[in-house]
Amino acid sequence: MKIDEGISNPIHPHHKLKLEYTEIPFNCDGCKEAGIGLKYSCRRCEFDLHKACAMPPPTITHPFYKKCEFQFNYRPPGQHMRICDACRNDVLGFVYHCKRCDFDLHPCCANLPQVLDDGEHNLYLCFKLSSSCHHCGGKGPGWSYRSQCKSYNLHVACVKELLVESWQAMYLNADKNRIREIQTRIPSLSRKLRNHHGGRGGKVMKCCQMAGGAVRLIVSAILGDPTAIIGAAVAGFMSK
Repeated sequence: MKIDEGISNPIHPHHKLKLEYTEIPFNCDGCKEAGIGLKYSCRRCEFDLHKACAMPPPTITHPFYKKCEFQFNYRPPGQHMRICDACRNDVLGFVYHCKRCDFDLHPCCANLPQVLDDGEHNLYLCFKLSSSCHHCGGKGPGWSYRSQCKSYNLHVACVKELLVESWQAMYLNADKNRIREIQTRIPSLSRKLRNHHGGRGGKVMKCCQMAGGAVRLIVSAILGDPTAIIGAAVAGFMSK
């Protein structure tokens, strides 16, 4: 779907990039992270950028880092591998970096909404976990999303892990047994949450029912397009 006449970008100067919509995951040629939904694309070169990577502000601030000013970089600064302080994944391309505090954020991580609302439930972005992540069971570093009922927590890193595994199963012809194993992991989060509370009360059941939906909602935000439309698309490719 053509939306505008296109923009120029320093790392792809030869052709204009046009804003398009896709329900098929892509790999951003800027930050090297996965994306879905709106993207700036050059079809002639098979070159894609997240919307956040195509027109990045040169500097940003973030409520989690009150004393930081993050500068946009086309490549990771320094000689050593950098790690995104939000998702704990390697920084391989575009990045926001704070020289003063040495923090790094992927552009899409820097733009993660503080609140996700799917129309029925709210999920809140947290700097650190107050209780265990319902995927990995730990309280390790990295940002997380927490349900409004404060009973459901997921590391951003863990959701990325689920995403990558599902994507590999869908698009890289993974072993069929592995695909079935991956497909059962998201529903199992609901069961794990019920067991965690040791009961089936109405409040707990309501929170359990949102588990699969929470993953899909967070995935759509991580991929750079936290909308209900993309949430539905994500539900489709993660359930195949």
